[in-house]
Amino acid sequence: MRVVLAALLVAVLALTGCGVTRSEAGAENRRLRMMIPNSPGGGYDQTGRAATRVLEDEDLTGRFEVSNVIGASGTVAMQRLVNERGAEDLLMTMGLGVVGATYTNGSDARVSEATPIAQLIEDQEGLLVPADSPFRTVDDMVAAWKADPGSVRIGGGSGNGGPDHLFPMQLAAAVGVDPTEVNYISYDGGGPLTTALLGAKIDVGTSGLGEFEGQIADGSLRVLAVSGEERLEGVDAPTLVESGIDLVFTNWRGVLAPPGIPDEVREAHIALLEEMHASPQWQEALETNGWIDAFRTGDEFGEFLREQDERVAGTLEELGLL
Repeated sequence: MRVVLAALLVAVLALTGCGVTRSEAGAENRRLRMMIPNSPGGGYDQTGRAATRVLEDEDLTGRFEVSNVIGASGTVAMQRLVNERGAEDLLMTMGLGVVGATYTNGSDARVSEATPIAQLIEDQEGLLVPADSPFRTVDDMVAAWKADPGSVRIGGGSGNGGPDHLFPMQLAAAVGVDPTEVNYISYDGGGPLTTALLGAKIDVGTSGLGEFEGQIADGSLRVLAVSGEERLEGVDAPTLVESGIDLVFTNWRGVLAPPGIPDEVREAHIALLEEMHASPQWQEALETNGWIDAFRTGDEFGEFLREQDERVAGTLEELGLL
């Protein structure tokens, strides 16, 4: 009897150790990990948790183990993803800020080295000013900028290489201002940036607009322009292109897997996110969060990552930050 029980225990442990795949016992038992490269409540966290919630609620997979890996604007998480080469159960949300952070923090863990799974969303940047700002239009701001670049204090909710930093640098180049002369001040997220704007510590803020809905609605902050191809619903502001500026700039977020995973695992991850993207619950998440649907997968997403790598590196080199 003892021999039989021992054999049964070994068999159970063996089955437990090898995990449960979609083909073995159904999608509802498929276990995955989602790594998020910033603090709870941040943009990557919101996107990653929205995606895992839909995947779980729609029974597309089992329970996710979600972990926030904080440090160096996403560089620590990116290095960990690369170090877990071949891990078939790991995914990570990321975006433009992680691309820039790997350069400004001197990391060798490039996003283009990982396995591209899917881009999920885009998020426009906006130019924000206090209600009593003398800048009534983006033309007013550009005129002051050209006259004396250093006199216009521009704040953003990310450090060098992040979207709030890259956007005004590319905007400066587009309007004929030397990006190296831009007076950029970094703040740790939307809260401190709002305080700086309302306290007149800066003249213009550059950021995604989701964290400023209350201040925009009550009129304490105004939006001079938005950076995408089309106007944002509910925001009374033109695009840069409408204002005569040849620049479209969007922040974005997507999902990577570690390098070195088998092709069939990569395709399974892609298929999983394609099912998520097609679900009504994900479409509702897009609308609720004001995200722009920018879904692309696999090789197409990989090519996009390589282009982003080159574009970010070029901008940072021009600024003397590399």
